Amino acid sequence: MTATRRGQVATVVTLAGLTLAGVMLFAATRESPSALDARLAAEVTLILERASPDEHHDHGHRFESRVVCAVEPFGTEPADARALTEVRWVYARHMCAVKGASAEWSTSVRASGPLAVRLGSPPLVRVPEPGPGYPDRVRGLIPERYHDEAFAGFAAEDAIDAARQRFSQPG
Repeated sequence: MTATRRGQVATVVTLAGLTLAGVMLFAATRESPSALDARLAAEVTLILERASPDEHHDHGHRFESRVVCAVEPFGTEPADARALTEVRWVYARHMCAVKGASAEWSTSVRASGPLAVRLGSPPLVRVPEPGPGYPDRVRGLIPERYHDEAFAGFAAEDAIDAARQRFSQPG
């Protein structure tokens, strides 16, 4: 009977340890909202900056040169995502500057506004087409819970300052 009891205790301790390890792993993959936003901004920036000229044409940019972008996420799908692996769509403000058109950020050709990016392979970038009806196209692209954010400007200059600095670097 003692061997059986020790076996039961060992089983309970093992299961508790496995449960604790699972909870710790789950907690480790969850990120603070600011850390998640930073990772999403980096991911979307890479997607935009690595896009081909044809893909940029689809985003409303027309050029044959390098692009430098600033990105500030303001929402995700699902809305309660707390880890990069949980995010299917990112909603963000962006500003992209074409490096070849001008050597100076202040006189470069730029495009900006809200966009939606589906993460995955391959990623999908959706940008509302400019022109008459633009606000309606933004509202059709961005979920209603993020409409105020979609029409707001960058909350901080950090992303734009970092893009401006990368723009001035050779390459």
